[in-house]
Amino acid sequence: MTIRSWIKQREIAGRPTFSIADVKEEFPNTSVRVITSELYRLSKQSIIVPVYKCFYTVIPVQYSARGVVPPLYYIDQLMAYLGKPYYISLLSAAELHGAAHQRPQKFSVTTIFPKATTSSQYNNQLIWNYRREIPEGLLMQRNSETGRVKFSSPELTAVDLVQYNQLIGGLSMATTVLEELLEYTDFNKQSESLLSVTNIPTLQRLGYIAEVILEETEQANTLFNLLKSNNKRMKKIPLDSDHSTDGCPIDNRWNVIINQAIEPDDL
Repeated sequence: MTIRSWIKQREIAGRPTFSIADVKEEFPNTSVRVITSELYRLSKQSIIVPVYKCFYTVIPVQYSARGVVPPLYYIDQLMAYLGKPYYISLLSAAELHGAAHQRPQKFSVTTIFPKATTSSQYNNQLIWNYRREIPEGLLMQRNSETGRVKFSSPELTAVDLVQYNQLIGGLSMATTVLEELLEYTDFNKQSESLLSVTNIPTLQRLGYIAEVILEETEQANTLFNLLKSNNKRMKKIPLDSDHSTDGCPIDNRWNVIINQAIEPDDL
């Protein structure tokens, strides 16, 4: 059996991803130099593509014209290879909820520290975000072409969009997506879990955006009552921590200093 035929058999069996270690195990009498040379040749022929250091996926026929395999196709297998919990997050999660506004240019994945050390030369499609732990109770699952994937619930997605807004282009982009996403959120669900995975300033900013910018009064009231019922003190904070607050007005309910003009699309 050749390496190419072995890869083809894996694809037929519904296992289109593999690592160099998998190849070495299957071909113990083949040198590493020969294996890497063959994988390089198959990559040049657009039969496979490296999506992480020492990790490959077959390029299925439906993506062969572009030669680019969407991360949704292999992300669960990649994270299993890395041995790290994960969830699809931010704009990519919003897209799965039908609220991305437009297709994200990058695919966002949240996992745990330590950070990935692999250069983006292996895969410039992925944006990595990191938490100390993954809130499994706030995740959802859905089928993909190759199995099941995990992604953030509407509520966790909303929190992440605000907390990590610098990864998606700022609060204006976050607000644009939240306009649609808030149709699916219920912040009363698993409220204790939600409080444990974010900080109070993030919820203040989210509440302000929901109430003042998006006029989602019911959602904003739920967030406000969540903070009050858990005795969470809302200290005075800037809407954008990277901008000056000199002479800026304050929203007294959320105790947010309005030091940035939020300009979401199509509102």
